[in-house]
Amino acid sequence: MTESRDEASRPQSPTNAPRLTRLRARARPAAPVATGIAAAVVAIVLYGLLFPTPRPLTKGDVNTAIASALASATPPPALSVKAYEVVRPSLVLIQTEEAAAGGKPGAGLGSGVVVTQAGDILTALHVVADATNIEVMFADGTKSPAQVVTRQADNDIAVIRAAQPPAQIVPATLGNPGALQIGSEAYAVGNPFALTGSMSSGVVSGLGRSFQLPNSSQVLHGLIQIDAAVNPGNSGGPLLNRDGQVVGIVTALINPTAEDVFIGIGLAVPITTAAGAAGLPPY
Repeated sequence: MTESRDEASRPQSPTNAPRLTRLRARARPAAPVATGIAAAVVAIVLYGLLFPTPRPLTKGDVNTAIASALASATPPPALSVKAYEVVRPSLVLIQTEEAAAGGKPGAGLGSGVVVTQAGDILTALHVVADATNIEVMFADGTKSPAQVVTRQADNDIAVIRAAQPPAQIVPATLGNPGALQIGSEAYAVGNPFALTGSMSSGVVSGLGRSFQLPNSSQVLHGLIQIDAAVNPGNSGGPLLNRDGQVVGIVTALINPTAEDVFIGIGLAVPITTAAGAAGLPPY
């Protein structure tokens, strides 16, 4: 009994110490690795909360985005806007005084368009045929007396020239009326009822028309028929195509009543005919 107690109280053999040391060495790295894994998991969770994965786009999302883009886009200007910008610097207001019965002078109003660098103005002959005095106003506001230099009675076309033209002359660009078809865009520009620089829009509604001038036996042939509004003061103004090129000179409106207002049919002399009065090629 005494020997057993003595052995139990003896120190343990040093041969077990290295094994315990190795176990402790292996156990020490386990804690930092577990901590790192936990931190990574937390980081992933937090990232997912802060930066959630976007949901897939639906067809409705795409349609909404397209509609929004189209709504915010600025549409291009209409053809008529571009056509007007091209011819506006060449437009002329024509005012006339005429001898009248009883000695009281009358007044007339019409339109014209500059077609040469020298300032020659094409208009309808009936606008200036009986004028005793002619005054023109150019697009920049310059006013000047003018006179008729060419008369083409068979086609109701005249060329007038200003005595004091503006410093800068902007001749219009002539187009090809032969390229017109029924349904082609047509723009009449002029000064109806003294409303300067007005424009009406329509289409070519007929080609090769004939028309007898009021109070005259003169018949005009080969005219362009349009449904763009033409009223008193439009006579002599340019008829434009979609590119703003002059394809005719407005000469008349047709109204079966006694009223001198537009009801849907206007007529213009093709520029292939009218330009010859100014010594120009057809187009």
